[in-house]
Amino acid sequence: MTPGSDEGEGLLRELAPQVLARLVRTYGTDQFDLCEDAVQDALLAAHRQWQSAVPSDPLGWLVTTARRRYVDRIRSDSRRRERETREAVLTEPLAHVGADPSLAGDSLLLLQLCCHPALPRTGQVALALRAVAGLSTAQIANVHQLPEPTVAQRITRAKRRLAELDSALPRPRDAAERLGPVLDVLYAMLTEAHHTTSGAPARDTDLAAEAVHLARLLHEALPTDSEVAGLLALMLLTESRGPARQAPDGSLIPLDEQDRRMWDHARADEGLALVAAAAPGAAPGPFLLQACIAALHAEAPDTASTDWSEILALYDVLDVVTGRNNPTVALNRIIAVAQVHGDASALDALHQLSAHHPRLSRIDAVRAHLLERLGRTGDAADAYREAARATRNLAERQYLQNRLRALTRPDP
Repeated sequence: MTPGSDEGEGLLRELAPQVLARLVRTYGTDQFDLCEDAVQDALLAAHRQWQSAVPSDPLGWLVTTARRRYVDRIRSDSRRRERETREAVLTEPLAHVGADPSLAGDSLLLLQLCCHPALPRTGQVALALRAVAGLSTAQIANVHQLPEPTVAQRITRAKRRLAELDSALPRPRDAAERLGPVLDVLYAMLTEAHHTTSGAPARDTDLAAEAVHLARLLHEALPTDSEVAGLLALMLLTESRGPARQAPDGSLIPLDEQDRRMWDHARADEGLALVAAAAPGAAPGPFLLQACIAALHAEAPDTASTDWSEILALYDVLDVVTGRNNPTVALNRIIAVAQVHGDASALDALHQLSAHHPRLSRIDAVRAHLLERLGRTGDAADAYREAARATRNLAERQYLQNRLRALTRPDP
């Protein structure tokens, strides 16, 4: 295993938030920026020095290196007026690291730290996605359908606000504290992992694994919370389709074309069991509702046998629960509308949605499918071209271009 390999990259991604959590816990939230820089320095050093062999204790190596980099940065920054104070911090850390905190606990703790109540919800989620999930500004912007400068400003303001807070790590009282933004962050990790913003991979397996890992920890801490159970179930059911989701040529395979025998049925069964345990009598929260929808897909042998009426009913409830202002929910509901009420009805609904959200991801791809099924070949081809042009995910682009070629291929 080397840092440049998939396994090595996965290890560094898993360890990065844990190292950052330890530095922030040691030196305080007002040092968040410097701690983050020190962790990046340590990761770069790992890339250079682990080529021949990974150390026996990679986390310890990274923590030690990051602390040294932090110290170097402080000592070399003669222009900072508070240098003497920070030198004192170095010699007397604000909080001891602790006996032997679990690696996963560090990641969860950092996630809760980023979701500090003094930060606005948007800032909490953006900062956590950067610090815990390691997402780029572009990826975070894509998840939330926002311009990149807006996301960059949110992250900067969140860091500045953290620096203004008390320098001791503001530990949450329990796992339930800050639960709302924590769940939002985990859901955004799942979204980006399942449908990566850019690049060749159709999905980010490392990011998905980290999201599932953190959700499991949260579920262990809050086993009776139906939304936590729902989110974990949704992750497992979504990830269970992974083995069938990509063709040999690298292009995506949509749900209705997947060979369901290739699904990870152990994960699907675990997700179904979670839904069965959590749903009866529970309040209809957004994550549990989405898990119920995913469960209906998992239980059906194929698309034709899927209970689309029940799925549409669940989307109607989800639309209400999310305040009727979630365009992604609206788009997914339109797919169910097509199955229940026909493609023409779905196309009308899509036209209304497009008027309010013209830049919504996947909207042209859905339009292309509906137009193709209605026999409007020319319009469908235009929509496929627009969808392929808009996406930065190479696997999705390849799939859309394949559909376009099949649609415009001259008859033999």
